[in-house]
Amino acid sequence: MSAITLITDFGESDHYVACLKGAILQRAPSAQIIDVTHLIQSHDVVHGAFVLRQVFEHFPAGTIHVVIVDPGVGTSRQILAARYGAQTILAPDNGLLSFVHRDFILDELRSVENSRLFLTEVSNTFHGRDIFAPVAGHLWQGMGLERVGPELHELELLNIERPHVLPQGGLEGQVLYVDHFGNVISNISAEDVETIQMPPEKLNVHVGPLRIGPLHTTYAEARPGEVLAIIGSTGMLEVAINQGNAAAHLRASPGTIVVVR
Repeated sequence: MSAITLITDFGESDHYVACLKGAILQRAPSAQIIDVTHLIQSHDVVHGAFVLRQVFEHFPAGTIHVVIVDPGVGTSRQILAARYGAQTILAPDNGLLSFVHRDFILDELRSVENSRLFLTEVSNTFHGRDIFAPVAGHLWQGMGLERVGPELHELELLNIERPHVLPQGGLEGQVLYVDHFGNVISNISAEDVETIQMPPEKLNVHVGPLRIGPLHTTYAEARPGEVLAIIGSTGMLEVAINQGNAAAHLRASPGTIVVVR
């Protein structure tokens, strides 16, 4: 069964999420609404784009993903309706689609402009309630994507750094994301690591100036409180502490250099 998923930076202590859901249910009373997270760091488009990419492929055909991290709300930025395969994403045109766009084929892209689908009064500060939610409800009820607005041929993408090969061998990347556990997830993929053509136990991972050591296969291979490097469930190289917070311990954050030698 298809669903409407929600990814926002609205938090959990205010009325915003409830208003979003109410506006969806007014148009689609039987819709299944799934909260992925409302704890995206405020205005952090990279964080939102990363979370969207991780969940995207695990939902069934017909799913509508509503992704709202929108520091440009009320400006001339466009609202996108993008179909990748059999799933649709509604998001502001600010780079939130970057990771999905990198890894999946875009089949249709439209600008959400049909005001007949919106709430009667649209505020300048809450397009989630007044535009995204009612449009999501109409789409879930079976409305064709072509009705949201005109076709587009380009969208804004983040300038996502790729790891680069070091002159002396190895790779240099950077921290892309820190998860709830404090695991430091880099932009170095498992495929990138394989290009070094050395056994994992002979590789050395560094975060900033600190040597972490070779790659492991499970968190439990390290003692509690010990730092380790691993290819995590995202398919990316990450640095973690068994039962601890690697980001706090290493003072690492998005942009911190990660090296594999």
